Amino acid sequence: MSQGRRAADRLAGKVVLITGASAGIGEATAWEYLFASNGQAKLILTARRLEKLAAIKEEMKKEYPNVKIHVAKLDVSNTEEIKSLLQCLPTEFKSIDILVNNAGKALGSEKVGDIAIEDIKGMMDTNVIGLINVTQAVLPILKEKNSGDIVNIGSVAGRDAYPTGSIYCASKFAVRAFTESLRKELLDTGIRVILIAPGLVETEFSLVRYKGDEKRANSVYEGITALEAEDVAELIVFSTSRKPNTVIADTLIFPTCQGSAFHVHRS
Repeated sequence: MSQGRRAADRLAGKVVLITGASAGIGEATAWEYLFASNGQAKLILTARRLEKLAAIKEEMKKEYPNVKIHVAKLDVSNTEEIKSLLQCLPTEFKSIDILVNNAGKALGSEKVGDIAIEDIKGMMDTNVIGLINVTQAVLPILKEKNSGDIVNIGSVAGRDAYPTGSIYCASKFAVRAFTESLRKELLDTGIRVILIAPGLVETEFSLVRYKGDEKRANSVYEGITALEAEDVAELIVFSTSRKPNTVIADTLIFPTCQGSAFHVHRS
């Protein structure tokens, strides 16, 4: 049996909840689950931009007319929205199998002493507190079945801190620590905990970081061939389609021009 067939069989019927699914890695991951499962995975797509999710759902329905997709507005920093999301899920989506904690952001690039309080709060509330709260809300569902996957999207910045990224780096170091603790807590269960740590990925990320300044955002990728969102999505789906006794626990993925957070070769 081919590798693709085995993965499709393992993913068929699985309910996948993805945060930050309206663009970038989150959207690419949603599509990759459909490709890998031949449209048999059930998707819960969440983000702050409900209209973007609705458009994605419409496109997916064109390619996979029978696909099961539920979209919902979710700001992961809002605990009431997390609670409401899970309470209001249609019956066929309630038994979540895979959680992809993808929602995250960087805001600004100021040095310590000049960082805006709202930027600190925005990054920590989304990248750390939001991820933890979503995980805590979904974990009882996985524990009841004694199976499932929790995928946390970290970053090379969670291993290799760099100047002007202190708060973002701190948030991703926190994600890594939380992930490692959770994995050890769940060793006596059938739940897998997976950390995917990308390097440079060309998405809306830099545009958000520089608050709409396209020139600054584009300069991040000048002279390099960065990863695409699909590259990370493939790794997420691969990790969650392994045999139950296998966990791809911790993966760092770079473009070939990158050696660390601060070491990038530009042509």
